[in-house]
Amino acid sequence: MSTSVERSFVKNFEAEVHLQYQQMGSKLRNTVRTKNNVIGASTTFQKVGKGTASTKARHGMVPVMNVDHVPVECTLQDYYAGDWVDQLDELKTNINEQQVVAKAGAYALGRKTDDLIITQLATSTNVAGTAADGLTKAKVLSAFEMLGEVDVPDDGQRFAVVGWKQWSELLNIEEFANADYVGEDDLPWKGTQAKKWLGALWLPHSGLPKSGNVRKCFWYHKTAIGHAIGAEVKTDITWHGDRAAHFVNNMMSQGACLIDGSGIVTLSCLES
Repeated sequence: MSTSVERSFVKNFEAEVHLQYQQMGSKLRNTVRTKNNVIGASTTFQKVGKGTASTKARHGMVPVMNVDHVPVECTLQDYYAGDWVDQLDELKTNINEQQVVAKAGAYALGRKTDDLIITQLATSTNVAGTAADGLTKAKVLSAFEMLGEVDVPDDGQRFAVVGWKQWSELLNIEEFANADYVGEDDLPWKGTQAKKWLGALWLPHSGLPKSGNVRKCFWYHKTAIGHAIGAEVKTDITWHGDRAAHFVNNMMSQGACLIDGSGIVTLSCLES
């Protein structure tokens, strides 16, 4: 029996893992500020403050804004997701077995990516409404006002991530679900549950933190959270003769950090 994995097997498997991770693994990766190809154990995101415009006298010096630049460090960590693929299973159902393990590894890494981002979102101290009720229109509008009052840009880069219970509650709000209010182009996307409302892209997520019967949901701007990538998803496959199986190891190096807490509003929702 061969003691090495065929090169085509490795290439096809790696391609499958990357595809599954990009398509179905992480929901939140593209909703935050991302830095790729980080060298080292950490990287720095710059938090830039607000500038103030003022006048000047004729022939006078142009006033300096003195905008604050605060470096925010983001530490990377290594994550692994491995599993065994029995040689005889490969002979019987080769393609299906590869796809099953590839999807499992990609989904595991995708969930970890989202966990890193959600953990940082949960550090926000800005809370809209109370946890005495679910996700109501009043609570949504309160969060909308909070973001506007601190000048969070309404530039198409706002995102709102809610639990599935809260998604159902949103669908009971006519202004959210009715095409007469939001327009046909902003209704739920075909093939996935996500839609635009109040200048933000809303999407449901099963991994939001829940304490007792209170679920935390978040409305945030893309620049409020930093996501650093030291190594994209990689796959290593080795043959173990004593087990008559291949060990498939998926791995990545990533980290997340809070850049600007004012760009995040938490919506605490009662969930029975």
